[in-house]
Amino acid sequence: MITRHTIDKVMADQRAASFTKRSIKGATKVAGLRLTATMIDLTTLEGKDSPEKVRSLCRKAVNPGDGVIDVPHVAAVCIYPALVHVARRELDFAAAEGTAHNVKLAAVATGFPSGQYPLKVRLDDTRRAVEAGADEIDMVISRGLFLAGEYRRISDEIRATAEACGTAHLKVILETGELETYDAVRYASDLAIAALAEAGSPDAFIKTSTGKVEPAATMPITLVMLEAIRDHYLATGQVIGMKPAGGIRTSKQALHYLVMLKETMGSLHNGAWLTPRFFRFGASALLNDVLRQLAWSQSGRYAARYDFADA
Repeated sequence: MITRHTIDKVMADQRAASFTKRSIKGATKVAGLRLTATMIDLTTLEGKDSPEKVRSLCRKAVNPGDGVIDVPHVAAVCIYPALVHVARRELDFAAAEGTAHNVKLAAVATGFPSGQYPLKVRLDDTRRAVEAGADEIDMVISRGLFLAGEYRRISDEIRATAEACGTAHLKVILETGELETYDAVRYASDLAIAALAEAGSPDAFIKTSTGKVEPAATMPITLVMLEAIRDHYLATGQVIGMKPAGGIRTSKQALHYLVMLKETMGSLHNGAWLTPRFFRFGASALLNDVLRQLAWSQSGRYAARYDFADA
């Protein structure tokens, strides 16, 4: 039985806002920016995505600084399943050519972004993506089922998707912008976490958004989800990852999220959440702003927008 929590929205908003008041400068800021780069799932999820765009995305993921500045590779690329085979070849080619990296390949599946496809189709979508080389699957729950109170079906579908993933890691997208209340976000978080724990899904995540609905990631919503993850860890010792996605475009915003992450999760599990293994940013525009900020820290001048290729 999952406990229903009542979230004080005013307090959650105020607590989240407090993290934006911290002053981060100098070496601490640079370290935060470099950490941010390693946590980014560099994403393209558009109808006009092409093989060459995906290859370009992979090249940027492996070598974000492109010789202009020294910066670590990102955590993953995130794309549609139909182009996974293209990304797999490009990432493997980079490794074979001597560019050492651990960039993961994530695919959105399960009827992204609506989650309204028949379950069999969603599971087939997942299996095909994994067979094509995906390391991670970002699934989306059916918000219609959730809002209709079909919680058992949501849990069953998460477990079925985890099974279809095999050894690939699963991220469960709640699409919080459609869940209407903080109470619903907390319950959906607890529901997803419990299903992932029961399925034994390795290095699993919960994720705010598809990026296709407004609002997408917000700091108060992310705080509510982090607290669900923290409470689960304190009760069970199991680590579940967190991925805010959509709307995080600037270095300043990302640093605010890292402050929130640090002050909410602290040193739990030896600081596991302050690593890309258990915290990611779902973003496309964020990386270039991080690169420009790092270029300024190294040279004293801001790089022009054209100095770094668009993701």
